[in-house]
Amino acid sequence: MNDFLELLAWYLAFLLSTSFHEGAHAWVARWLGDPTAYLGGQASLDPTPHIRREPFGMVILPVLSLFFLGWPLGFASVPVDPNWSHRFPRKAGKVALAGPAANLVLVLLAGLLIRVGLALGGLAPPVELSFEQLARPAAGEGAMPWAGVSLILSVFFTLNLVLLLFNLLPLPPMDGATVVNLLLPESAARSFQEALRQPFVGILGLILAWTVFPEIFVPVFRFAMNLLYSGILIFA
Repeated sequence: MNDFLELLAWYLAFLLSTSFHEGAHAWVARWLGDPTAYLGGQASLDPTPHIRREPFGMVILPVLSLFFLGWPLGFASVPVDPNWSHRFPRKAGKVALAGPAANLVLVLLAGLLIRVGLALGGLAPPVELSFEQLARPAAGEGAMPWAGVSLILSVFFTLNLVLLLFNLLPLPPMDGATVVNLLLPESAARSFQEALRQPFVGILGLILAWTVFPEIFVPVFRFAMNLLYSGILIFA
């Protein structure tokens, strides 16, 4: 039963976090002049339009990966106007940045709520740190509800940190490849984005991303844990 609840927590966190990520892309795109995703119904925290657009990436793949790997692997996307992106590469870079920024908000919110739980005495530092247990329920009466709280907050924190860092990698098809536009002159940004549209470039980018990501995530996760428990304990 506990295993099922953990899998359910991971999947719900994936649905909500991915919807928040894609919804942020859509809202910022509309604000900056590309209403394509907004008109397509993607400017929403409701997972339904995102599932409708990417049923394999939002349902089939994450459910299968949960049962076989214990992690929800998946993807989603919002429609964009390629002509608008070509004309305004810096605005396209801001749209790309909006998704990871949304995940950062969720990381900070989950971290803040964990600290609140610690201050209230309902949560305690973990005996053994894991991705789904960044905190544990404090011993005593009323511990059972806090067990659910600690699981949900831990999963949201970890998953959104993964989404934040993975999407910021400056490799196609991740958002970071378009965020690079913000650092380039507009003419160079256009040429860079045209090069990234080649199919083999995206495949190579995914291979490189999966290769380097563990080397990036582990030290950042450790740093995040030390910030979360600043003044309480230090994770080596």
